[in-house]
Amino acid sequence: MTSPQKGKLKATSIAFATQILALCDRIERKAILKQQLGRAATSIGANIHEAHYAESRDDFIHKFKIALKECHETEYWLTLLSECCKEHMEEALKLRNDAGAIRRMLISSINTIRNNSEIYPS
Repeated sequence: MTSPQKGKLKATSIAFATQILALCDRIERKAILKQQLGRAATSIGANIHEAHYAESRDDFIHKFKIALKECHETEYWLTLLSECCKEHMEEALKLRNDAGAIRRMLISSINTIRNNSEIYPS
Protein backbone atom coordinates (compact mmCIF):
# COMPACT_ATOMS: atom_id res chain seq x y z
CA MET A 1 0.00 0.00 0.00
CA THR A 2 1.47 3.38 -0.94
CA SER A 3 0.36 6.95 -0.55
CA PRO A 4 0.84 9.75 -3.09
CA GLN A 5 3.40 11.52 -0.91
CA LYS A 6 4.85 8.49 0.87
CA GLY A 7 8.37 8.76 -0.59
CA LYS A 8 8.68 12.44 0.20
CA LEU A 9 7.00 11.99 3.57
CA LYS A 10 9.32 9.13 4.52
CA ALA A 11 12.45 11.10 3.57
CA THR A 12 11.19 14.24 5.29
CA SER A 13 10.37 12.36 8.49
CA ILE A 14 13.84 10.77 8.59
CA ALA A 15 15.56 14.13 8.08
CA PHE A 16 13.30 15.67 10.73
CA ALA A 17 14.03 12.94 13.29
CA THR A 18 17.76 13.30 12.63
CA GLN A 19 17.57 17.05 13.33
CA ILE A 20 15.54 16.46 16.50
CA LEU A 21 18.03 13.89 17.81
CA ALA A 22 20.91 16.29 17.12
CA LEU A 23 19.06 19.01 19.03
CA CYS A 24 18.38 16.63 21.94
CA ASP A 25 22.12 15.95 22.14
CA ARG A 26 22.71 19.68 22.68
CA ILE A 27 20.05 20.20 25.36
CA GLU A 28 21.56 20.31 28.82
CA ARG A 29 19.57 18.76 31.64
CA LYS A 30 15.80 18.61 30.98
CA ALA A 31 15.95 14.82 30.64
CA ILE A 32 12.18 14.33 30.51
CA LEU A 33 11.80 16.89 27.74
CA LYS A 34 14.63 15.37 25.68
CA GLN A 35 13.23 11.87 26.14
CA GLN A 36 9.65 12.80 25.21
CA LEU A 37 10.70 14.97 22.27
CA GLY A 38 13.01 12.31 20.88
CA ARG A 39 10.42 9.56 21.31
CA ALA A 40 7.58 11.49 19.68
CA ALA A 41 9.66 12.82 16.79
CA THR A 42 11.17 9.46 15.87
CA SER A 43 7.78 7.75 16.14
CA ILE A 44 6.45 9.87 13.26
CA GLY A 45 8.78 8.28 10.73
CA ALA A 46 8.53 4.84 12.32
CA ASN A 47 4.77 4.81 11.77
CA ILE A 48 5.08 6.15 8.22
CA HIS A 49 7.62 3.40 7.54
CA GLU A 50 5.41 0.76 9.15
CA ALA A 51 2.46 1.81 6.95
CA HIS A 52 4.35 0.35 4.00
CA TYR A 53 3.39 -3.11 5.30
CA ALA A 54 -0.19 -2.25 6.21
CA GLU A 55 -2.60 -5.12 5.88
CA SER A 56 -5.41 -2.98 4.46
CA ARG A 57 -6.36 0.57 3.54
CA ASP A 58 -7.81 1.02 7.04
CA ASP A 59 -4.58 -0.24 8.62
CA PHE A 60 -2.58 2.14 6.41
CA ILE A 61 -4.78 5.06 7.49
CA HIS A 62 -4.46 3.97 11.12
CA LYS A 63 -0.65 4.03 10.94
CA PHE A 64 -0.72 7.49 9.35
CA LYS A 65 -3.13 8.69 12.05
CA ILE A 66 -0.71 7.49 14.73
CA ALA A 67 2.08 9.37 12.94
CA LEU A 68 -0.21 12.43 12.91
CA LYS A 69 -0.76 12.19 16.68
CA GLU A 70 2.97 11.84 17.28
CA CYS A 71 3.60 14.86 15.05
CA HIS A 72 1.15 16.92 17.06
CA GLU A 73 2.80 15.78 20.29
CA THR A 74 6.21 16.70 18.87
CA GLU A 75 4.93 20.21 18.21
CA TYR A 76 3.92 20.44 21.87
CA TRP A 77 7.37 19.39 23.10
CA LEU A 78 9.06 21.83 20.73
CA THR A 79 6.82 24.65 22.01
CA LEU A 80 7.71 23.71 25.58
CA LEU A 81 11.40 23.60 24.68
CA SER A 82 11.23 27.07 23.12
CA GLU A 83 9.63 28.38 26.32
CA CYS A 84 11.95 26.81 28.89
CA CYS A 85 15.28 26.74 27.02
CA LYS A 86 15.66 30.15 25.44
CA GLU A 87 19.07 29.21 24.01
CA HIS A 88 17.27 26.70 21.74
CA MET A 89 14.23 28.87 20.98
CA GLU A 90 15.07 29.69 17.36
CA GLU A 91 15.86 26.10 16.41
CA ALA A 92 12.84 24.75 18.29
CA LEU A 93 10.51 27.14 16.49
CA LYS A 94 12.00 26.24 13.10
CA LEU A 95 11.57 22.54 13.86
CA ARG A 96 8.01 23.16 15.06
CA ASN A 97 7.28 24.72 11.65
CA ASP A 98 8.83 21.65 10.00
CA ALA A 99 6.60 19.41 12.13
CA GLY A 100 3.62 21.47 10.97
CA ALA A 101 4.58 20.81 7.36
CA ILE A 102 4.81 17.07 8.04
CA ARG A 103 1.45 17.21 9.82
CA ARG A 104 -0.16 18.86 6.79
CA MET A 105 1.36 16.22 4.48
CA LEU A 106 -0.02 13.46 6.69
CA ILE A 107 -3.49 15.02 6.73
CA SER A 108 -3.40 15.38 2.95
CA SER A 109 -2.31 11.77 2.52
CA ILE A 110 -4.99 10.47 4.88
CA ASN A 111 -7.68 12.44 3.05
CA THR A 112 -6.46 11.28 -0.35
CA ILE A 113 -6.48 7.64 0.71
CA ARG A 114 -9.93 7.94 2.27
CA ASN A 115 -11.36 9.59 -0.86
CA ASN A 116 -9.85 7.20 -3.42
CA SER A 117 -11.24 3.79 -2.53
CA GLU A 118 -10.70 2.47 -6.05
CA ILE A 119 -6.99 3.36 -5.88
CA TYR A 120 -6.61 2.13 -2.29
CA PRO A 121 -9.04 -0.77 -1.88
CA SER A 122 -9.97 -2.00 1.59
